Amino acid sequence: MSEGAAEPLPLWPHAHGVGSEIGARRPALMGVVNVTPDSFSDGGRFLDPERAIEHGVRLVGEGADVLDVGGESTRPGAAPVPVDEELRRVLPVIEGLARASRATLSIDTMKADVARAAVQAGARIVNDVSAGLADPAMLSTVAELASVEPVHLVLMHRQGTPETMQAAPRYDDVVREVREHLGERVRAAEEAGVPEDRITVDPGIGFGKRLDHNLALLASLEGLRALGRPVLLGASRKSFIGHLTGAEDPADWLAGERRDVPSERIGGTAAVIALAAARGAADVLRVHDVAIMKEAVLVARAIAAAGAGPGGS
Repeated sequence: MSEGAAEPLPLWPHAHGVGSEIGARRPALMGVVNVTPDSFSDGGRFLDPERAIEHGVRLVGEGADVLDVGGESTRPGAAPVPVDEELRRVLPVIEGLARASRATLSIDTMKADVARAAVQAGARIVNDVSAGLADPAMLSTVAELASVEPVHLVLMHRQGTPETMQAAPRYDDVVREVREHLGERVRAAEEAGVPEDRITVDPGIGFGKRLDHNLALLASLEGLRALGRPVLLGASRKSFIGHLTGAEDPADWLAGERRDVPSERIGGTAAVIALAAARGAADVLRVHDVAIMKEAVLVARAIAAAGAGPGGS
């Protein structure tokens, strides 16, 4: 740590409960604040900064520990957004939320310049869905920021780019390949100067994965513990849920004729969240419907704890 650097935040301090080791506490809830016209779940609803700030404050009231603010959609088929436009969207929201809320703020971006400006505006987490690959300056920028502020970095796995990632994703062993890729990106971040205890990994559910890939990763989420880093899970309202329930046909997606109704995937999202929480498989849960998912987490963990106590199997 450089001279005058801030003391790092504890490992996801917003997680609650007894125990300090990874997976022992109630996972932190990261509420989604999309400041975009085209995000898959709520594009356009919170493009106005005041509405986005009100939405973030409401999510905190529902139990969000972290607010993840994003100004560039990463849905399948989404086109890149220029830096100036992304900054125009997110900075007023981050500044407003920093004034209106005590929640930890996260910037969902792949651009180093956006990350820097967002941290200067009050963000303390950089959530990069490209794991530092989209912008060669990202890792060194986060390392520089982390030397003077308690900044954390989330590294997510994806195959391809948002424009192409769902065209034909292919893996020989998706669990092994995702784990190995994230391990490589963690090492790259550390070599760039990002402190080890500031790095979190995300398997990237839905980012360059078919239904079977997503299910395999969710079933083996604990395998990411081998990396020794906290795990963030972002499965909220993802399309694989609609494919499982039959509400949507995967063939339509492959044909470019998808019926996309994310608001109909809340029950399936709660199932994913409850299973991950009961298993202690994730340290951070990125969700749209905070109040419902907080209920799912609390009930699932209570049942799991009862089963682990006297008389449990």
